[in-house]
Amino acid sequence: MKLHNASVLITGANRGIGLAFAREALARGARKVYAGARDPASVTLPGVEPIALDVNNPEQVAAAARHCGDVTLVVNNAGIANFGGFLAEGSIESLRTHMETNVIGLLRVSQAFAPVLAAQGGGALLNVLSIASWISSPTLSVYGASKSAAWAVTNGLRIELRGQGTQVLGLHMGFVDTDLTRGIDLPKATPEDIVRRAFDALEAGAEEVLADDFTQQVKRGLSAEPAVYLSAPRG
Repeated sequence: MKLHNASVLITGANRGIGLAFAREALARGARKVYAGARDPASVTLPGVEPIALDVNNPEQVAAAARHCGDVTLVVNNAGIANFGGFLAEGSIESLRTHMETNVIGLLRVSQAFAPVLAAQGGGALLNVLSIASWISSPTLSVYGASKSAAWAVTNGLRIELRGQGTQVLGLHMGFVDTDLTRGIDLPKATPEDIVRRAFDALEAGAEEVLADDFTQQVKRGLSAEPAVYLSAPRG
């Protein structure tokens, strides 16, 4: 689908990658950009409409779907990323929290907006995933598990929504220079580069985009011997 004249909803649009998505959507000629955030007052980008949208709040998600009935593209960007492995204290509660936001929240928004997209002729979902869908490390194990589940949900949604003509694009990427990765001392892409590649892929009709070199290397390594996911990545 094309961004020109599109009506776009972006979750978690007040900062980081979500803010970059909002800016790029406007730059590509979107006629409407709804910027979802738990605190709509935190959305300060001119040209967008702030929407109160906590993906963990069913009432807010349903209200957003009613209010934003012209949406042709949903960018499922909202998510959390906390450090911690599976054997760390509190890991079970951390996993539950990650799953609630990164998986169930993504699915809740997708379910609510699927009929909206159908009414607009199909449209598209763009789900923000991660190389952590495929590889793990002691510091990002819990986060990675949630992203693996989000990848599976994305693949399932793609199949289920194909009949109504909805494009479902999974965006995989490595570390990006945002608040979420401030404590990680590894090479990082800029949010702007990631978003440009994601929207280029969307407009080309793609169903998956590997938005940086590291992610492309990891994807190739899934079928290597030994497979890349059998050990922690080295920066």
